[in-house]
Amino acid sequence: MNPRDVDPRLLRGFVAAAEELHFTRAAARLYVAQQALSRDVRRLEQALGAALFARTTRAVELTPDGLRLLPLARRALAAHEELAAAFTAPRALLVDLNTDGPSTGRRVLERARELAPDCELMARFESGLTHAAAEIAAGRLDVAFGYADGLAPGLRTRLAQAPVRYEPLAVLLPEGHPLAAEDAVRVDALAGETVYAGAGNPRTVEWTELARELFAGRGIEMAPPAPVAVGKEEFGRVMAKTGNPVLVTVDFLDMPACVKRPLTDPVPLSPLSMVWRRGFGHPGLDALRAAAAALAAEHGWLEPPAGTWVPARLTHGHGAG
Repeated sequence: MNPRDVDPRLLRGFVAAAEELHFTRAAARLYVAQQALSRDVRRLEQALGAALFARTTRAVELTPDGLRLLPLARRALAAHEELAAAFTAPRALLVDLNTDGPSTGRRVLERARELAPDCELMARFESGLTHAAAEIAAGRLDVAFGYADGLAPGLRTRLAQAPVRYEPLAVLLPEGHPLAAEDAVRVDALAGETVYAGAGNPRTVEWTELARELFAGRGIEMAPPAPVAVGKEEFGRVMAKTGNPVLVTVDFLDMPACVKRPLTDPVPLSPLSMVWRRGFGHPGLDALRAAAAALAAEHGWLEPPAGTWVPARLTHGHGAG
């Protein structure tokens, strides 16, 4: 055996024997037979070409080579343990929140971090469940939030999901818009308006489809595609150019020169789910699911009141996948 190929087990046996200076006690410490420990020490001596212990009927002592090896063996074993820990401990869980502003997903993530402080839950901002779900299926992302029933069937079947919240919708209006003076905006009051809902953005197809269903038969026009803008500043700049109202959730971040008004009569709801790859397991995912369930129970997120609207394509009753 080459010294470069020494099994860490042999080093562990040597260190135990060197620290105990008694093979019976060292074997008991390692939960092995004394004969097995003696055999491992002999194998190590053969590999290194050096005697490590001086044995007499009365005592066991380290030789000069044994004394030289002891600190080296300890360092090698510590490095081996560090390597093993790096690849057995759960890696960071990548969680898409869609936006870096306030959101239901962020609240779930913050609660999960409290429940599992030793897990690294790393936020990402992929902007749209359609894009994030494809990243999850490809293994580049782990968890995302959004309207999962709006995903293409072929993609949806590759994911598991759990319901999180029926999110009330709102409309973002320029400050000078006639409806900006209202505390809440009736859905039918948007008749004749052209409302932006991500049309043309390949990352947010599910959101556009939800909006299309809500607008149908109400005289609300879908705004044409706008340049894809990432971040609050860029989104605000692009929307200011068009002056169109924007369909958002009630938790959507506040924008300069705009007001956000909840929609009513009926209150439209977006069924928000948490999605991940089928068969995927991670303690951080367990913490996220526990956090989502706890928050839903505390705030009644999964108990929509009467007089609300949900998309007809909610085929699975917003249940766990």
